[in-house]
Amino acid sequence: MNVLTSITVLGFLIFFHEMGHFLAAILQGIYVDGFSIGFGPSIIKKKYKDITYSFRAFPLGGFVSFPDEELNNIDPKDPNLLKNRPIIQRVIVISAGVLANLILAYFILIINVTTIGIPYDPEPGILVLATQPENAAFKAGLEPGDKILKIKESSLGIGDQAVSTLVKEIQNSSDNPVAITIERNGTFKNLTLIPKNVKGKGTIGAQLQPNVRKETKKIKNVFVIFKYVNNEFSSLLVKTIQGYKGLITNFSSTAQQLSGPVKIVEIGAQLSQQGGTGILLFAALISINLAVLNSLPLPLLDGGQLVFTLIEGLRGKPVPVKVQMVVTQSSFFLLVGLSVLLIIRDTSQLLVVQKFLNQ
Repeated sequence: MNVLTSITVLGFLIFFHEMGHFLAAILQGIYVDGFSIGFGPSIIKKKYKDITYSFRAFPLGGFVSFPDEELNNIDPKDPNLLKNRPIIQRVIVISAGVLANLILAYFILIINVTTIGIPYDPEPGILVLATQPENAAFKAGLEPGDKILKIKESSLGIGDQAVSTLVKEIQNSSDNPVAITIERNGTFKNLTLIPKNVKGKGTIGAQLQPNVRKETKKIKNVFVIFKYVNNEFSSLLVKTIQGYKGLITNFSSTAQQLSGPVKIVEIGAQLSQQGGTGILLFAALISINLAVLNSLPLPLLDGGQLVFTLIEGLRGKPVPVKVQMVVTQSSFFLLVGLSVLLIIRDTSQLLVVQKFLNQ
């Protein structure tokens, strides 16, 4: 059921993205001849007012199609064809999907805050969520629920900065002892971590997060709600952009953290176990990711089409078809190749985990 919920959320987000393109076109009187959710053969198809609506076999995708004047017997100079519209109108149609996902993510965060509440401010230290058997954290005696307060007699502080400080110290201390002070059930203890050296960086095999209460507080002040949502939305958007930027500046490292469709569905299934809060968080995160992904300057994505359109505006004429074909084919093989690799990697990891759990 959790996997089905995850796939349903993905399908809805894609639907909303395509609906952005669709509405931006028809509201400007631009011809549209198809609206599809998914790829592959059509499962459900219905034609209404010269537009074919379809739901296809593979729901993780979608597209809005525009009529070919030769196949539809349309005058090539018809002003209602997308290609004949002013550059600004075409830019609006191309950008509408990305804007729709960003608006949806913001709206989801507002719903989450108004129904669930706002987390309390972080308290000093770092909360240990889990430890991996036979790793440094486990061997040192760290347990889920522990609060790490100090490292080498220095206070860690609060929030994400505290986590960053600890992680940086651990990474720089591979195979060397690191003294920490923890609080467990009101009792303070001193432990010694010996981070394991993995590819030149120290790791301890623990899941950490800022020390924040599980409870939330309900807020009735509209200004406080929007201030919180603005900060959360900006933070998620910036982190997502930085993640994709890392694919260019530090591909080998970032690619290890990149998730394919299988991993995304798995993450969604895990978050949906938390109920409405987890589902809303998953929807907001993926909606922002869809917006940023589609903004990349690859011809198969909205960002690539936007680049071609803007170049046409500067040149006063379209980019040569041969150039568009070469660039489009290159990006197609890049995206498909990356998707296949991620699917194979994530599926194999999932099977390994399931095999381990069944032993």
